[in-house]
Amino acid sequence: MAEQLLSGINVVECGNMVSAAYTGKLLADFGANVVKVEELDGDVSRQRGPFPGDTPHAEKSGLFLYLNANKQGVTLNLHESKGQAVLQGLCAQADILLHNYSPREMPEVGLDYEKLSQINPGLIMTSISYFGQTGPHSDYHGYDLTASNAGGWAFISPGASDYPDLPPLKAFGHQTDFQGGVHAGVATLGAYYHKCLTGEGQHLDVSVQECIAAILEMNFMHYTYSGLETSRLGRRSIYPWCMLDCKDGKLFVICVEEDQWQRLVELMGNPEWATLEIFADRVVRGQNYDALMPFLQEFAAEWTVADLYKAGQERRICMAPVNTMADLLNSEHLKAREFFTEISHQVAGTLQYPGAPFKVEDVGYTIRRPAPQLGEHNNEVYARIGLSQAEIDELKRGGII
Repeated sequence: MAEQLLSGINVVECGNMVSAAYTGKLLADFGANVVKVEELDGDVSRQRGPFPGDTPHAEKSGLFLYLNANKQGVTLNLHESKGQAVLQGLCAQADILLHNYSPREMPEVGLDYEKLSQINPGLIMTSISYFGQTGPHSDYHGYDLTASNAGGWAFISPGASDYPDLPPLKAFGHQTDFQGGVHAGVATLGAYYHKCLTGEGQHLDVSVQECIAAILEMNFMHYTYSGLETSRLGRRSIYPWCMLDCKDGKLFVICVEEDQWQRLVELMGNPEWATLEIFADRVVRGQNYDALMPFLQEFAAEWTVADLYKAGQERRICMAPVNTMADLLNSEHLKAREFFTEISHQVAGTLQYPGAPFKVEDVGYTIRRPAPQLGEHNNEVYARIGLSQAEIDELKRGGII
């Protein structure tokens, strides 16, 4: 196989859970050589499910296995000076250092960019934290739930809620951490391009809160220009904009433009109720949502999702299936694009994983190795930075690796 886009780039990744690991995964999937550094107890994500058979096991975490395929893995006690010295040896040979330790933790684990850049002036260090390296909140602890609220995402979710007593709702999983990882990946590659031009490394500061605030669509504009604060509460002012229950699942419909509405009326067989004054335009349809929704629901209940989706597409009506996980796994489109891939792991066995969300002609995605077992590549990686087997054995006995 031809070399991949990032073949030859050496990356060191430190930290726990999702954000740094996802940045490392994106780079590894493009062909970078990524060494994942775990503390002696292992990445916290090894404790998170799902697990095959619902039996917790440090080598079988679905989250860890997904995030860390294509990487080599080592263990290292970063809280000891000897461990920090080994990290410096790794960084001396690296192009990029990724981590998601908080600014408060960084000095404790040897993540001092000034010191590391003296060893390797071309080193790019990407620090991902919930509130960034500076500012009054930089030392705050954070989690996905924190970032969802701090970034403003939870406040507007779920949209158009009729239940003001219910609190804001974050998206399932670790979505803010994944966003932090994506943004860090883009910034890191930009810094690497700069390094290719100048030879200079730099320290990148990625704030997950700011990553979320940056993708809130038009909500800042609504406030800035109209003085209106977007809220998850209250109904939409224009309609239809809703989910409908079909025979076998849900269909999302946005049909607010008048020409789209007329085509939907035709698809429904031009029912007499559609001529009522209370449904005359998208604004009054929104005002009379309670009266309209039962008619739409009665119509949708006679269709399967696939058939109504196809009929809507043929008439240029905005509709989309609300896919379940089973729908995605069985999607003919994703199968045709070979999105899902099987990976064999020594302990977890052969499992199906989401593949890379990109296609690159001739230099594309390939599984070079499964996620590493804890400390699997200690001897190989530490030998590359000049440690003898006797020195490696001594570090093991001393609780450093």
